Amino acid sequence: MKFAVVGGTAFLVDNTLFYGLKLTVLEPKPVTAKIIAVLVATIVSYVLNREWSFRTRGGRQRRPEAALFFLVSAVALVLSSAPLWISRYVFGLETPAVSLLTQEIADFMSAQLIGTLIAMVFRFWALRKWVFPDEQARPGNLRLVPAPADKAA
Repeated sequence: MKFAVVGGTAFLVDNTLFYGLKLTVLEPKPVTAKIIAVLVATIVSYVLNREWSFRTRGGRQRRPEAALFFLVSAVALVLSSAPLWISRYVFGLETPAVSLLTQEIADFMSAQLIGTLIAMVFRFWALRKWVFPDEQARPGNLRLVPAPADKAA
């Protein structure tokens, strides 16, 4: 559930930046806008996953862990950007070949739904397998338990 909340947060960061860039300064370069948005969302995701979702998992020093996280995320970036690239440049779903509405629906479906879903499944599997492989490797679910009452008093 925590992974889903972090993913939802990263999805919102990704969408906000993607559309903010795509509809303004990077209008002619939607794939570049997607890559920038995913990079920022990845940083947010690393911090939240490390400190919350996979807080008790680990097994690696922080630098190798971060390097593996960003390597996994680089593969996920390609996976999430590929459907948009295919939609735009293989299927030609961009203006003037199609209407602006068709282009935007195709962009949303390919980048934000299909690409994100593919990348999410890959990330969940890869993070558990390689980045945060060991359960209970770090203390994180410590509970404070009250000391037993002194019956002698």
